[in-house]
Amino acid sequence: MTVPAASSRRVPAGSRGHDSAGSPGHDSAAFHSRASVDSRADDSAGSPGRASAGSRRHTHAVRPTLDLERELAASGYDLLVGFDEVGRGALAGPVMVGAAAIATSDLAKRQVPEGVADSKLLTAHRREGMLDALCSWCTAYAVGQATNTEIDEWGISHALGIAALRALNNIEQHLAVVAPYRIGAILDGPNDYITKALDTFDAPLLAIPAEITTRVKADQQCASVATASVIAKVTRDRLMVSIAQGNPAYRPYHWAQNKGYGSAEHRAAIARYGATDLHRRSWHLV
Repeated sequence: MTVPAASSRRVPAGSRGHDSAGSPGHDSAAFHSRASVDSRADDSAGSPGRASAGSRRHTHAVRPTLDLERELAASGYDLLVGFDEVGRGALAGPVMVGAAAIATSDLAKRQVPEGVADSKLLTAHRREGMLDALCSWCTAYAVGQATNTEIDEWGISHALGIAALRALNNIEQHLAVVAPYRIGAILDGPNDYITKALDTFDAPLLAIPAEITTRVKADQQCASVATASVIAKVTRDRLMVSIAQGNPAYRPYHWAQNKGYGSAEHRAAIARYGATDLHRRSWHLV
């Protein structure tokens, strides 16, 4: 599946999604349905060290801008891509990296999308409600994923890099980019796991490697990264809900509510029933 064209951006780019057995596909993740998402669940579910609900509301006062995107555009890039991850701390399911691309020629007329913020600062209802507008705002977008099996085999950092490169490859194929086209990118966090994954045997062959700028809290400060964050979050939440509802064997783990994160009920189910084929078996599950 290619990235939708500008006139029909309604479903993020992806390939196989999950197969008939409910196992996530390797290359990219597509939206499967308009399944409702429990508003209680977000990336902080079961993850220590995340901001409390009160502090998330306070942090939401930080409004993303296009300042860094415009600064990078002045360096001569043709395309800017914001990247953000979702699912890093989950016990089950894939990790995903969203990519929201903007042609630098369009930046002068672009405004920050209304209400966009780091996905962790928004309720599931808000994320769902703004999704179509965010997809239409992008020149192109995609969500790449790495499966739980790949995470076990490669480790989380390399899996994130491959997921990001899968998303970027999808965008490049859709836009048919060729040299001397230049792509700049903003990655949330301090660690450039994308460049580290380039040219490994697991990585897709890119037409144009992106030049990565890392920025801590870019998901709160940069509109392209915040947009990627929301698209990736909704994509993964929908996938986990679909998997949970599609196979009775997965229902005891309550993925429709916890999205694969380590909630008390999820860990209790692992202790009682054992790990499934979608759990990250190299992780401390109970």
